[in-house]
This record gives sequence, C-alpha cells and structure tokens, in this order.
Amino acid sequence: MAIPVIDFSKLNGEEREKTLSEIARACEEWGFFQLVNHGIPLELLNKVKKLSSDCYKTEREEAFKTSNPVKLLNELVQKNSGEKLENVDWEDVFTLLDHNQNEWPSNTCGLKETMGEYREEVRKLASKMMEVMDENLGLPKGYIKKAFNEGMEDGEETAFFGTKVSHYPPCPHPELVNGLRAHTDAGGVVLLFQDDEYDGLQVLKDGEWIDVQPLPNAIVINTGDQIEVLSNGRYKSAWHRVLAREEGNRRSIASFYNPSYKAAIGPAAVAEKEGSEKKYPKFVFGDYMDVYANQKFMPKEPRFLAVKSL
Repeated sequence: MAIPVIDFSKLNGEEREKTLSEIARACEEWGFFQLVNHGIPLELLNKVKKLSSDCYKTEREEAFKTSNPVKLLNELVQKNSGEKLENVDWEDVFTLLDHNQNEWPSNTCGLKETMGEYREEVRKLASKMMEVMDENLGLPKGYIKKAFNEGMEDGEETAFFGTKVSHYPPCPHPELVNGLRAHTDAGGVVLLFQDDEYDGLQVLKDGEWIDVQPLPNAIVINTGDQIEVLSNGRYKSAWHRVLAREEGNRRSIASFYNPSYKAAIGPAAVAEKEGSEKKYPKFVFGDYMDVYANQKFMPKEPRFLAVKSL
C-alpha cells in the first residue's frame, strides 16, 4: 500500500474532474498525498536541497552533537535498561517566518534569498490547494483561505505561514528513540518537501504505519486538524511520525498554512445543508493552540472538546 501520487498539472486539462476526484479521495481516505508537476521550478527545488544540506553541515551539525537528544540517548545506552526515549525527538530544527528573517541562518551563502523565493512558491501552491478543497467540499471559492485570514485587509494575509527546516541525523541506536513522535498537525494545510533519498516518514492508515516513499521533487500534502473541523470530519488530519535511522541525514522542509490565531474555526455551513449535524465545536484557533501545545502527542479527539467553544 502506498500513499496516492497526483499529477497536479492535470487540473488544467481534460482530466480535471478525474484529478479533483483523486484529490478528494486522498483527503478523505488518507489525509496525505504526493503532488508531482506542482509548478514549483525544479531549479529552485535543487537549490533548496543543496543549501539546506550545506546549512546543516556548516551551521547546525556540531551543535547537534552536544544537544539534549544526544546526551539523553548516551545516558540511556550506558544504563542499558532496555527502555526507550519516549519524550524526545532525534531532530535538528530551525523555523523560518516572515517576521523573524534576522534570525534565519546567515552563514550559508544564498540561503535567505533561496528560502524566501521557495516560501513564496509554496504559499501560492497552498492557496491553490485550498481552492481545490473548497471545490471538492462544495464551498465557495476562497472559503477556507478567508476562514484562515481573520481580519484580512487590503489583501494582506493574516494567516500564519511558517516553514520548519528539519534534519534527522544518523542515530547510533534508532530503536531507542523516535525521529519525531506520532502526532497530527494542529493547523491547516501542510506542504512538505522531503528528502528524495532517505525514507523515515510514515502515516497511519487503518491501524498500519505506511511509508511515505521518497519521490524526487514531489511535494507531500497533508491536512491538519483545522481542515478536519472545517470539513466537519469529511477530511481527517492524519497521524504521522518519523523513524530515526542509523544511516543518512534525512532532510525535511515543512511549510504550514495555518489560521490566524484570532480566526474563528468551525464546521462550514455546507455541512448543515447536507443534513449532517456539526461534529466539532467552533473555537478561536489561538485557544486551540494553547491546548495543542500540551497535548500534541496525545489523542486528538479530546483536544477538540477541551478548547473553549464559541
């Protein structure tokens, strides 16, 4: 069993209806799928790959060797207790946001410019993907984007758009630690440019962990908790995890198009038209994030009930 691979370019041709149907099915049955021919230039993707790897080697690798996960794993191995590190991730991370560009890694020539260009391309792809979801859910064009952009004026988006650049270095004891613990994503649409050589990402499908196989230059799409709420459960946010590996330094660049923290999120009105009752409360996304911060790696259903409803 493999996660769906969808040719995004076919949305603009004779196979549009078929492609819309494939995306709808992937959202409903998987919550995870891979896009090829998505429109992001290949030359740009190659630069992102190279510069991200260069950045890790020159600015991050030495610090990881003395990081908390490494220390805790070494202590555990010395104890030889047979336990596993359950509350730690074998992951190096830095985050790119529009307002913190002065904090972006600065010693890798061309990284800032390249990642800025890449983030603009991914943001545009996120908008297109949300419009496809609008269409498949029977919502007005722009519904999801508008719901996420609370208080938007003059076209300036208020939604949260962040990029998390992760590396999962070789681990001497991958059986004792997670690369990244199983979780669902809190927000909206996630667009992942993953390593095209080293695997490790898995998604939970019908009780079985399925590998998200590396596919050169594909963008992996997954839906977060807020898409599940807006679709009234028709689209589910999917549990996923990353395995630690003994070999290879796996790269992962995940961009999140999430609601503004002030946005009120609830099941779309179309759910009522279809005669189905609302399965989720309406809440402010910032309040949801307060709950999520403490319950990220716990079952998601109680999170929806724990947040203060409107």
